Amino acid sequence: MTRLLLQNAELLLTMDDAGTELSAVDILVEDGQIKAIGQGLASDCECIDCGGCLVTPGLVNTHHHLFQTLTRAVPGAQDALLFGWLQRLYPIWARFTPEHMQVSALTGLAELALSGCTLSSDHLYLYPNGARLEDTIAAASEIGLRFHPTRGAMSIGESAGGLPPDGLVETESAILTDMIRVVDAFHDPAEGSMCRVGLAPCSPFSVSRELMRDTALLARDKGVMLHTHLAENDEDIAYSLENFGCRPGQYAENLGWTGEDVWHAHCVKLDGAEIDLFARSRTGVAHCPCSNCRLGSGVAPVRAMRDAGVPVGLGVDGSASNDSGNLVAEARMAMLLQRVANGADAMSARDALRLATRGGAEVLGRADCGQIAPGFRADIAIWDMGGVETAGSWDRAALLLAGPVRVRDLLVEGRRIVADGQITTLDLPRLLDRQRGLARALAD
Repeated sequence: MTRLLLQNAELLLTMDDAGTELSAVDILVEDGQIKAIGQGLASDCECIDCGGCLVTPGLVNTHHHLFQTLTRAVPGAQDALLFGWLQRLYPIWARFTPEHMQVSALTGLAELALSGCTLSSDHLYLYPNGARLEDTIAAASEIGLRFHPTRGAMSIGESAGGLPPDGLVETESAILTDMIRVVDAFHDPAEGSMCRVGLAPCSPFSVSRELMRDTALLARDKGVMLHTHLAENDEDIAYSLENFGCRPGQYAENLGWTGEDVWHAHCVKLDGAEIDLFARSRTGVAHCPCSNCRLGSGVAPVRAMRDAGVPVGLGVDGSASNDSGNLVAEARMAMLLQRVANGADAMSARDALRLATRGGAEVLGRADCGQIAPGFRADIAIWDMGGVETAGSWDRAALLLAGPVRVRDLLVEGRRIVADGQITTLDLPRLLDRQRGLARALAD
């Protein structure tokens, strides 16, 4: 039995149904679960002093393209809209190998961990030169983050009227065969699972109607979740109307892509009817505010979604369209953008932090994560509130208004992944040396 005691947290935000906040409190962790919360808990085990710290559930990232961590701030893509941005980067990504995939995933996951993230999804939709989904799964296992990789795909290349080059697309029979392989090999549906696999054709403009439908049928047969991009910008809406004769939300519903086992990235351009559809069907949304700003896509109607009852989590999106992977900074941006669009009272710091924790866990179907309460998994972020960033703050819970952007300590399944601001599970300087070498070679 492995036990750990977090002692004397200045403030604990539980993210339970009542929004309970507790002061001067201890948290006992046992075998990867939260065992008890209270004052003066005694235990003959390792202790972590949380005096002067805010303690929250670990943050949950609901959308990423980890492979893009090697292609940040690429000239020619920095100021492009979505479709032009993709066309600039596709030829670079076509040169990736399994090593590029693993190193970029390790780098991106390390950045997430340092920003308080304990659970991340990933959308890997291209597989050049022998790359496979397990390249990223191995990276998550090495660093120790809880992981929800998705087997993405593109099947319509340029010669068939699609956006990606033909060399980056796959046949639909090969895609479905590999989807079955990775689910059978890596998906663990158990409570406390460290790896659940989803199925994720890239977007309505890069795969066929038939693949979208077949993937939905396969996912439900296997009991796994579905993910894709939807309604990201005005070009996306125009493409849907021209090619499918309907808006993206209706297209998704027609093909079986709504329900509590589905989450869509972006949804910047959902209209009122689509928001109502997602609320009725409990279809989730991964809101990626920094990427939406970076690509000029717009401000997603998150306040309207939440008011209607749509499940919403946050995502940093790929590091080539953000170009950061800091999830607590993403939560702050989500809060600020809703205030720009709807007024200063549209989203509080607590509301946005809830999206980043419990909201994300609910979107990913993780009823065992996202809260600090007995019986939940011990995925916990500890924030040092004694730094210059918080000087003068009257409200420790307002992390997103005045707080650090790097975590002091991070627990995943009760394991200390970050200690005193440093990753404990890998040699980060050595990893960054490898990353720089691979990035330089790609730029040559």
